Amino acid sequence: MPSFDVVSEVDMHELANAVDQASREIGNRFDFKGVDASFALEGNLITIAAEQEFQLSQMLDVLRLKLAKRQIDTGSLDVGEPQVSGSTARQIINVRQGVDTELARKLVKMIKAAKLKVQAAIQGDKVRVTGKKRDDLQKVIALLKEADIDLPLQYDNFRD
Repeated sequence: MPSFDVVSEVDMHELANAVDQASREIGNRFDFKGVDASFALEGNLITIAAEQEFQLSQMLDVLRLKLAKRQIDTGSLDVGEPQVSGSTARQIINVRQGVDTELARKLVKMIKAAKLKVQAAIQGDKVRVTGKKRDDLQKVIALLKEADIDLPLQYDNFRD
């Protein structure tokens, strides 16, 4: 029986490379000369720190540009509020991975509402869709691509 998985994953190696490139670009930029600005990647959290709050937005733009060049969807970033304390400003960015249960339920409900001959099941941080015909599975992929979902989705593990 054909099946595929709906997942939301970010290549952590590419993410680390993008953060490293953004850090190097900030070090070379003229408007950041003599400014204590840095990027730090710890697991799924990116911490950006600078002396002024407006510099954080410039750093965030550089980071988004570097992520886009490395084919990482910036929709997976959950940008927190800037925290200003004394002479430093910090901002924490969470890189979302996996389909959370609330979104998975929404996806399953959307697939069932389409009245296609497929079954959708939540399996941890992914949704497995199975059906008898490959065409039905392709219709589900098209349906999910058209849907208004704030998290970038990938479709992998397609089995015939």
